[in-house]
Amino acid sequence: MAAKDDPIVIKKYANRRLYNTGTSTYVTLEDLADMVKKGEEFTVQDAKTGDDITHPVLTQIIFELENKDGQNMLPIPFLRQLIAFYGDQMQMIVPSFLEQSMIAFSKEQERFREQMKGAFGKSPMDMMKMSTPMKALEDQTRRNMEMFQNAMRMFTPFPSATSNGTAPAPAEPVKKEAPEKSDDLQELKEQIAAMQRKLDTMS
Repeated sequence: MAAKDDPIVIKKYANRRLYNTGTSTYVTLEDLADMVKKGEEFTVQDAKTGDDITHPVLTQIIFELENKDGQNMLPIPFLRQLIAFYGDQMQMIVPSFLEQSMIAFSKEQERFREQMKGAFGKSPMDMMKMSTPMKALEDQTRRNMEMFQNAMRMFTPFPSATSNGTAPAPAEPVKKEAPEKSDDLQELKEQIAAMQRKLDTMS
């Protein structure tokens, strides 16, 4: 018998029916989505093989939610960029980046909710302070993007070409370091700005 703190086991049968072993009842994908929102831990197993199929089932839940009217949360540019990372050298760090970003976002969201609880009945000055959590969310997102961009640069083995498609000519050893750093910094700023515009579109 499973311990109290162990994840609930959901079994999926060949007829696509899902069985909650904790409540001994059949459930739907919508029920599993509600369990996620309530913070209930569960794993999904193939009833025949015993294989863990939690990942594809959670992915299916997102697919179902995205197809509901007015439920679209993943913008097309994000989906395109995510698909492009599959098979790319950056694929190995994308899951960790997304996970850490969502953890940070959730923490800021909780702070925002706590302030919202005490917002009603406050003075206009107190209400103005409500913008602070949103600013914190934006700052955290910017920091995450900077971290991601730096990680991408670490995994890029070759410097980028110049605008005319040719490699830059070698300079004097003493004078080479400063221009390269300046160009790299400018390129990083442009990349972060581009990512920020996408974030603004997402929000």
